[in-house]
Amino acid sequence: MQIDIMTKIVLPLALFIIMFGMGLGLKKQDFGALFISPKALSIGLSCQLLLLPSVAFLLAMSFTLTPELAIGLILVACCPGGVTSNLYTYLFKGDVALSISLTTLATFISPFTLPLIMHFAMQTLSVPGHEFALPVIKTIVQMLMITVLPVCLGMIFNHFKPHFSLKIEPFIRRFSSVFLIVIVLSIIHKNADQMLSFFATSGIATLTLNLSTLLLGLFFAKISGLDHKQQMSIAVEVGLQNGTLAILIASTLINNAAMAIPGATYSLSMFVTGYIFCRLFSAHHTKHLAILNKA
Repeated sequence: MQIDIMTKIVLPLALFIIMFGMGLGLKKQDFGALFISPKALSIGLSCQLLLLPSVAFLLAMSFTLTPELAIGLILVACCPGGVTSNLYTYLFKGDVALSISLTTLATFISPFTLPLIMHFAMQTLSVPGHEFALPVIKTIVQMLMITVLPVCLGMIFNHFKPHFSLKIEPFIRRFSSVFLIVIVLSIIHKNADQMLSFFATSGIATLTLNLSTLLLGLFFAKISGLDHKQQMSIAVEVGLQNGTLAILIASTLINNAAMAIPGATYSLSMFVTGYIFCRLFSAHHTKHLAILNKA
């Protein structure tokens, strides 16, 4: 995978704006899940921080991936959710407050958990003569700059300029959704001659990670007795990770192009699988309500 101006400059700048927009749109009521439903929040965070990396490790061991691709797969699982999960939750009438709370908390926690898990993954999956290393402290600082700083700046801006924030936040939200797709398509275009080989080597693994975590998130939400909206929010938050952040970390912080491949294939597939999942889940719930009303 080519590391060029797109991944070195445009992608970091776009992610900074996207994370700034996330902070810009945060309001006190968005954190209602912290107090209204701590059970749902704890289940969602546990799935994101513990279940996701565990599933990724199992898949990395199960599929015949090179060490770089296996580590790249685990990197995707360590990233927090992003604006895509919030968007789908909103469009399909899930618990938006829970979704935003999970995304925000995971964004603040991941700079500390991701470097530690990735360091362990590199130590575990490296082969003699081809070892990988990750400076943990440096990575924590860089991730804080990429994710937490712009969110905090957005929240501060919103606090002092609420009326202006209200005007520009919808624009930045639309920009975020469109630009994420543009980034992925641009990366695909730049690597068009290699995309088939990318999907052949990591596509099945990333698709399996995507689908299995969507279903596992839904499963744990269901058996915990959470309501329909909370089930959708948790499933989407656990199943749709910030693949563009994984590309950025692999291509800039780790400086390994091969490790960015799972992030690219994951980002491409999750838009489709996430939409299909939410559509089917909503249709099933509507059908279930219709049956109950008839009864």
